[in-house]
Amino acid sequence: MANRRGIPIILSSPSGAGKSTLSKLLMKWDPSISFSVSATTRAPRAGEEDGREYYFRTRAEFESMVAGGEMLEHAEVFGNLYGSPLEPVEAALSAGRDVIFDIDWQGGQQIRGSALAKDIVSIFILPPSITELENRLRTRGQDSDEVIADRMTKSRDEISHWAEYDYCIVNHEISDSEEKLKAILTAERLRRSRQAGLVDIVRELNVQFGLRG
Repeated sequence: MANRRGIPIILSSPSGAGKSTLSKLLMKWDPSISFSVSATTRAPRAGEEDGREYYFRTRAEFESMVAGGEMLEHAEVFGNLYGSPLEPVEAALSAGRDVIFDIDWQGGQQIRGSALAKDIVSIFILPPSITELENRLRTRGQDSDEVIADRMTKSRDEISHWAEYDYCIVNHEISDSEEKLKAILTAERLRRSRQAGLVDIVRELNVQFGLRG
């Protein structure tokens, strides 16, 4: 039996600000952390595998999952549907494993309105500048100029939702941002409400006070 329930960790940012890299670093730091693998209707990119990067589904399959209540959140982004399947997330949390959601503000809002709301820790990653954000998108070499332009347009709307999150990190240097993420998660794990058995420990300490008398 797990000694605590896992923490759902929402990481959001405009595309290119570093949330995916930071997610991977956090899971390398603590391999017990699970990643919420999203379902999507977009086509796989070179090297991607179904069930690893994404669950690749047709639009009809995806819409059937939504209708059946099998998604924690879902949204349409750049013409494709994305969403977080509920079952694997709940299984991980019940087993005491923290789960990272690498999602946009729309998905974050939906999850904060779900049954997981009381457990959630949400973190927004900000770029140091808009120029740097565009440079990072171009450097990774995955998208056409048209797609990059769409992502830059969307980034302004994404950034406007920063105040909805529990924490914000300005990603100047990835190593510094990684350390801040570790500090946030360590502190959240130590919240009194998350420490199973704490009441029993205090009760036993009080019993020991009585014995000393």
